[in-house]
Amino acid sequence: EQVAAEVLGVLKLQRRVYEKLGLKASFELASRPAKALGDGNDGLWLLAERALRAALHEFAGDEWSLDEGGGAFYGPKIDCKVEASGRWLQCASVQLDFQMPRRFGLQYVDAGGQRRAPVLIHRAVLGSIERMMAVLAERCQGRWPFWLSPRQVLIVPVHAGDEGQRAAVAKAHAALRNDGFAVELDLSDADLRYKIKESQQRCFNYVAVIGSREAAAGAVSLRALGEKRSRNVPLAELRALFAQMASLDC
Repeated sequence: EQVAAEVLGVLKLQRRVYEKLGLKASFELASRPAKALGDGNDGLWLLAERALRAALHEFAGDEWSLDEGGGAFYGPKIDCKVEASGRWLQCASVQLDFQMPRRFGLQYVDAGGQRRAPVLIHRAVLGSIERMMAVLAERCQGRWPFWLSPRQVLIVPVHAGDEGQRAAVAKAHAALRNDGFAVELDLSDADLRYKIKESQQRCFNYVAVIGSREAAAGAVSLRALGEKRSRNVPLAELRALFAQMASLDC
């Protein structure tokens, strides 16, 4: 009697995760396959499928499909598929297993004082990690969201030979690294325009430029990936901004 509510909670968790990842998801109920464990007239399969249908109806209304006979040999399941370059790939799943608890002799006492075998829920939110990373890599095309990016910010001085600018760059780098951000330095003698162009090609989410004016003010000239304009941001404000962007609650 608790299956529908528990499965609904898993579906809501999956939806929240996929929304954060920016992925479009569809849900599919996979019913009993031709070869399955248990008696062919086992009512548990029917009860389990009804519970999954009830959870799907409450979760998505009629926006789900049926995969007749696509369930696991030990129980029905709900598959979550995501769109990647025009294809739908199965990632997350919620599977009911009422065979394993029986085989291990597991029991609980229900509200009526009767001993009953529990139902096991197999939950996978991302599914195969390798497949999920491939889906995300294909979707992002190197432009990872800030909270997931391996290259969040590149810090460069206007003149690499200026000791004041180098000191300010080192200070900003240390502060952001201490905050846990993926930050890199470019202290080469290359032209500033080349460095900014290269940061865009390498898909840094931001490039922070520090010249003499920014060094004196304790600020950076910040430019986001894909943008052509920069804005001056104090270092303390930049750290707070990045902390907010890195939070999954933002």
